[in-house]
Amino acid sequence: MSTIRSKLEFPGTDGLKIAALLEAPAASPGAFALFAHCFTCGKDIAAASRISRALVAKGYGVLRFDFTGLGSSDGDFANSNFSSNVQDLVFAADYLRENYLAPSLLIGHSLGGAAVLSAAAKLPEVSGVVTIGAPSDPHHVLKQFACDIDTIEKQGEATVSLAGRTFKIKKQFLDDLENQQQNELIRKLKKALLVFHSPLDQTVSINEAESIYRTAKHPKSFVSLDDADHLLSRAKDAEYVAATIAAWASRYIKDVVAPADEQTNVPKGHVQVDEKNKKFTRSVISDTHAWLADEPTQLGGSDLGPDPYEHLLASLGTCTSMTIRMYANRKKIPLDHVSVAISHSREHLTDCESCESESEKIEVLDRQVTLLGNLSEEQRQRLLEIADRCPVHKTLVGKLDIRTALTA
Repeated sequence: MSTIRSKLEFPGTDGLKIAALLEAPAASPGAFALFAHCFTCGKDIAAASRISRALVAKGYGVLRFDFTGLGSSDGDFANSNFSSNVQDLVFAADYLRENYLAPSLLIGHSLGGAAVLSAAAKLPEVSGVVTIGAPSDPHHVLKQFACDIDTIEKQGEATVSLAGRTFKIKKQFLDDLENQQQNELIRKLKKALLVFHSPLDQTVSINEAESIYRTAKHPKSFVSLDDADHLLSRAKDAEYVAATIAAWASRYIKDVVAPADEQTNVPKGHVQVDEKNKKFTRSVISDTHAWLADEPTQLGGSDLGPDPYEHLLASLGTCTSMTIRMYANRKKIPLDHVSVAISHSREHLTDCESCESESEKIEVLDRQVTLLGNLSEEQRQRLLEIADRCPVHKTLVGKLDIRTALTA
């Protein structure tokens, strides 16, 4: 299954850059999910990566990002807090809404789970919320640096050790946690909820999952992760979580189809192109295939697929290679490998003395054919001649009429 991975940036609080990674099936995702990582972790933690990849295989596009002050995102972690994490989630959802589709699914790991529970009310398009090893109250994170709280209260800040790294925690972080009304937000969630937790979790007690589940109203579900650890460090645990999310979400999110099962009503020999966003991303569907077309980021696109000229070059290149191979096989020519490289350029006309404009240019496709094998010069030249006989080549250089009409 072909997957597109794009490194993205979007503006966060005070215009700070938030670094993100979008993974999506080439066959146009039917829905998007937002993934919020655990406290002081990052978007590239193993569990986030594995869950995202597994969901992409089920037909989802997944955006994960580094919270302000972490990973590749701008800002100072010391100036961030739980509220800023929630706001980062809202900014991420805004980015998806403006450039692709608004997220239908929120997934949060550990404190990220508490963040998605808090952010869900601000995102009307979200149909489902998933927590993994999450606390019922963000105050729970204070246990990770309980010995430093007095120092923070008295001196205004302290450097604490978390997961082998040091972070500066300011009093504003504690004050922000005091102002959270998490139970009320969970009670008024009005979204389908799926709670994952391991009874052996040594970081966040399973009692927290019980509190989330009891507070939330239906529809809600709980899945035990048995002997998994808090970070889901084993691949099989992360993959199980992703498979369960996809099966559960299918009840609430109706437009997701796994790429391998995608069906189209496009007739053979036809291609359908539709907008995926209001910029350049387009879904391209044939009778049995689906993929994305886009423009590079420097031109305002998201680079989620080949641009239109790359499609044109690929059409000529693949047809050339196939035609050469078919002829070599039929004539039993010992061709080991054929490679075709094509580029597009515009050149000034040199043989047009009567051109009205001196700046007039001609479109040029440069095609470089590499033939490997124990071939005679005569065979090589013959195969080169055959390159010009490929159907796409004939279409491009022949008389071509493009007829455009409006449809209902």
